[in-house]
Amino acid sequence: MSETTPPAPVVLDVWCDLQCPDCLRALTDVHALRARYGDRIDVRLRHFPLEKNKHAYAAAQAAEEAYAQGEHWPYIEALLARTADLSRAGESVLLDVARELGLDVEEFDTALIDGRHLLIVDADQAEGKAIGVTGTPTYVIGDERLDGGKNQEGLRERIEEITDRLLAARD
Repeated sequence: MSETTPPAPVVLDVWCDLQCPDCLRALTDVHALRARYGDRIDVRLRHFPLEKNKHAYAAAQAAEEAYAQGEHWPYIEALLARTADLSRAGESVLLDVARELGLDVEEFDTALIDGRHLLIVDADQAEGKAIGVTGTPTYVIGDERLDGGKNQEGLRERIEEITDRLLAARD
């Protein structure tokens, strides 16, 4: 009897600004893709805080602290649901979301002050710029970049076509 290792999942990088309302709308597509492909797709959030969004850089750092505390996607989804609050009330919302999820708020506050996650955010942003990301959300799957900042119409279908093609090539 031979043991076979399942193929690695298809990687979908989602370049995101956590203060961006378009990124909130992109969550619907992310949920649908996860439901359709399960563990055959690995959706990875990549940080691309836009200069126009005053609290996006701190939000990206907060998301990394949530990752360190084991609640990455729940935090991202909860924060994206409050983009308007973040724009209006500022960085206190980052701590409010952490508190609502039962995370260590003092550690969140310390992480935002000491900048322990700056390098991760900066590296994502630099990589995004290097591959031509200019807005959010932007998706990268296989060798294709799909820009969703202006119009997300048809993007999920295009991602599904690419994913199906990549999965078929593995079989």
